[in-house]
Amino acid sequence: MAEMHRINLALQGGGAHGAFTWGALDELLADERIEIAAISGTSAGALNGAAVKCGLATGSRALARERLEMVWSQVGAVTDVWITPWFAVTSPLAISHAIEMSPGYQMMDAFGRAVSPYALPDTAPDALRRIISHLSFDRICSDVGPVFHVGATNVRSGKIKLFTGAEISPEAIMASACLPTLFPAVEIDGEHYWDGGYTGNPALFPLFDRALPRDILIININPLDRPELPVTARDIQNRINEISFNTSLLRELRAIEFVQRLVRNGTVGPGQMKDVLVHMIADDALMRQLSVATKTVPNAAVMNALRSAGATAAKRFLDQDFDDLGQRSTVDLEAMFA
Repeated sequence: MAEMHRINLALQGGGAHGAFTWGALDELLADERIEIAAISGTSAGALNGAAVKCGLATGSRALARERLEMVWSQVGAVTDVWITPWFAVTSPLAISHAIEMSPGYQMMDAFGRAVSPYALPDTAPDALRRIISHLSFDRICSDVGPVFHVGATNVRSGKIKLFTGAEISPEAIMASACLPTLFPAVEIDGEHYWDGGYTGNPALFPLFDRALPRDILIININPLDRPELPVTARDIQNRINEISFNTSLLRELRAIEFVQRLVRNGTVGPGQMKDVLVHMIADDALMRQLSVATKTVPNAAVMNALRSAGATAAKRFLDQDFDDLGQRSTVDLEAMFA
């Protein structure tokens, strides 16, 4: 029998680009050598994590995969086997560019920068609430299955808020995905929250718990590197968005690299600090083709391409790096921060 590895998942947010994570999770859930011990998710990552937790809390990988497909079909992804092959000939880059340059999107973008969401009818979150309503929060909040953390940003303090266990509610998921230029802040127990991506995208520190395995697998959907210099106003705004939503992740990865260095040179003795192992599933080449437009305007063809790319990236990770689980990091943090 093949060796099983327990891992922790860290799921980034990125709007409709979270369909990439859907594809990756579907591949991981299909591999019975992988057991998910804990999940930390932000925004779309929180929604994906809730679907996985909902299924695994029943002991069913198949149900977890079904919950993921249900969530994304509600977002607007098309999963019909007779339709999806047609999307293969459609360029996500062309679609993303067309949406970004369309008068409708540009008007919506300009309107969102000039008009407060508090001046508008509070109807936008209803779509997300309808999607969430298909999930069982009794299962999501239960002690069965992986430990689950949802990250949001406290507007008043500017600090991250982690919702865990019984604290996780539909409002917590909505808070984690609350972009402040689009939606009013979500109020929970007298505090107001915005998107968790500003303070933890996703939060890694809850996965440092000694009761959890060493391996943290990050499913990353915001490009870390972009070789070309952005010079147009739109490209500059897009890169600002990417940097903003990667800053907290890079900060935590740097802290992990620091601890790894202390362990390697003997400054910290064995067992004094948890020496976590970091892995990543990503496709920066594809994500660099897409703009922020297709994060906020879901498109079936783009989400189909993202789902397929996520599944491919996860399969590549399992083929190439599975034997490294429990042994070594497959992300070279020393080189990343050299």
